[in-house]
Amino acid sequence: MKAKRVIKIIIDTAMLILLPLLMAYSLIGEAEHKWLGLAMFLLFILHHIMNPAWLKTLFKGHYTPLRIYLTGVNLLLLIVMILQPVSGIMMSKHIFHFPGVGGMSFARTVHLLLSHWGFLLMSVHVGNHAGTHRAGKKKGIAILLWAAAIAVSIYGAYAFGNRDMASYLFLKNQFVFFDFGQSRLRFLADYTSMMCLFACIGAVLSKRLKILNRPKQGVSKNE
Repeated sequence: MKAKRVIKIIIDTAMLILLPLLMAYSLIGEAEHKWLGLAMFLLFILHHIMNPAWLKTLFKGHYTPLRIYLTGVNLLLLIVMILQPVSGIMMSKHIFHFPGVGGMSFARTVHLLLSHWGFLLMSVHVGNHAGTHRAGKKKGIAILLWAAAIAVSIYGAYAFGNRDMASYLFLKNQFVFFDFGQSRLRFLADYTSMMCLFACIGAVLSKRLKILNRPKQGVSKNE
């Protein structure tokens, strides 16, 4: 395996590990949350440095339904990942502190909204890559992996409703409720299963759109 590919895998894996940890916030501590957020942003920059082709070809070529969908998710995620640390810096008391910077309540609301949409979009982004990746020859293993992913996603759907994620995604609730008596392991399991749920949704959508890109077989050119 080439060194560049190994580095890309390490960066992407680190981001996946940090994602549910960042959602824990009060369970891991405010200062720790800020440092982990900074690490996530730096890894995000490295991710784009290691994958420059997408930005270079953004305004080139034909846009199929699949490419429109993938580009839309990527652009939304890019916007979220740029604005999220800005709102975090405005609230920061540990890494960056700017006396006199106002709008704390607005920054907190924006950060809450972006963090949950970033969680969703990054999970979908992971699934998109899985959905557009060429399937391997070992179909038995692939079926087992899909069965496991679906099982985890079913619990993820339960966790999504139980933790009222929709209220944060659409700002029906502007304050995150944390049960400080809950197990950190349970919290991470819930958010990891939700990541799997959104990744499966992304994989299915990208697979269906990829099929639309294929030319129909058995149809005459004159038809």
